Amino acid sequence: MKSICVYCGSSPGARPEYAAAAVALGETLAREQITLVYGGSNVGLMRDVADSALEAGGRVVGVMPHVLIEKEVAHRGLTELVEVASMHERKRVMAERADGFIALPGGIGTLEELAEIFVWTQIGIHQKPVALLNTADFYAPLLAFLDHMVAERFLRAEQRAGLIVESDISSLVARMRAYRPVKVDKWLDRR
Repeated sequence: MKSICVYCGSSPGARPEYAAAAVALGETLAREQITLVYGGSNVGLMRDVADSALEAGGRVVGVMPHVLIEKEVAHRGLTELVEVASMHERKRVMAERADGFIALPGGIGTLEELAEIFVWTQIGIHQKPVALLNTADFYAPLLAFLDHMVAERFLRAEQRAGLIVESDISSLVARMRAYRPVKVDKWLDRR
């Protein structure tokens, strides 16, 4: 695993544990010589994960559309800042440059990125690990909802189990390295 894409909030969130987890993840990626790929921002948890990786000697690639660069939220101290035309292109480039994906706490943008990349595993667009760093049990409501989807037969249990969830960063990275894709038909009941 040479690179991991991290999705996370452009705000710091309500708890100091979120920023601490972002910092620890950035340091871990640098120590493990894993390139951080992220949205390229200089605010919130996005800044925390990037700055900590850089300070620990890591490589950090940011991907940001022109419109956000013009709003001066781009991190100017990155190893590489890739400028793209749109949010759609941003997500595509981030996915192409990553060997796996981790979602930290974040808002609706983080949720949207996580949902899309998780769906891509279901329909075979990629076979890379998708993971949640469940800091302070942030993702407990989402995990309960995914379990509800399984119970209501909208999501296969095997696919749900393919989402790696850990609150410990070392365990998360180890599980991502050991990941083997789940190969089942996406559709539960075809009519």
